Amino acid sequence: MSPVARMMAIADVFEALTATDRPYKKAKKLSEAIRIMGNMKRDHHLDPDLLDLFLTSGVWRDYAHRFLDGQQIDEPDIESVLGIRPAA
Repeated sequence: MSPVARMMAIADVFEALTATDRPYKKAKKLSEAIRIMGNMKRDHHLDPDLLDLFLTSGVWRDYAHRFLDGQQIDEPDIESVLGIRPAA
């Protein structure tokens, strides 16, 4: 996948996990969404370097404050996800 496609995959997963407009599932809190994305990083489903950049840049927080319901906004364990190393 191209770098742009890998970036879009991260944005798409984050949006899908936190979306409130899906009738078939409940929107996740930030902590749960980011924990799931960390698992996806470990399992090579998301680009680890780009996910780390997504997390350290704070763009996820900006998106959350702009688009998420206040009840979804909690404090995810970013350091834990940054420490995850993809499985060999």
